[in-house]
Amino acid sequence: MSTFVLATANAHKTQELREILQPLGVTLLPRPTDVPDVVEDGDTLEANALIKARALVAATGHAAIADDTGLFVDALEGAPGVHSARYAGEDATNEENVEKLLAALARIPSTHRAARFRTVAAVAYPDGSSVVVEGSLEGTIIDDVRGSGGFGYDPVFALADGRTLSELSSQEKNEISHRGRAFRALVEILQIP
Repeated sequence: MSTFVLATANAHKTQELREILQPLGVTLLPRPTDVPDVVEDGDTLEANALIKARALVAATGHAAIADDTGLFVDALEGAPGVHSARYAGEDATNEENVEKLLAALARIPSTHRAARFRTVAAVAYPDGSSVVVEGSLEGTIIDDVRGSGGFGYDPVFALADGRTLSELSSQEKNEISHRGRAFRALVEILQIP
């Protein structure tokens, strides 16, 4: 099977997933607009990805694909982690989350700001079975917002070459990103031709 209902309602993530998956032979059906928001109350990225995928299976009767992503900062003992999207509050904007992160790291030297993005990608099927994989990307958190691409914490997440994820083209980002790695691994496991 290579057709899945997309669990995310996030427009940026939808675009990114289409760019990653369509060249690999995966057809993504849009999330129906009448499906309510899914409460992501799992304690792990894996739990939240499966919650979303299973909710879309229940709502549509079709196999569904979902992910959950977190930013894990060593100096903050792994925060914001599984709460990355809601780090500055339940309805926080990307900018508010970034501001809170930078404030939390204000006294931490740049040499101690190692971080990683982790994405768990999941597929759930109507028969109750599921597949879960993970992708990650190492980097550091910088003091200033740089770049105009990407979303979320991308403008402050720097790679080894000093560029932030927001300074990469979408193609460059998708080739190396945590999300790209997770979904390419998922397609390989599912053996989609």
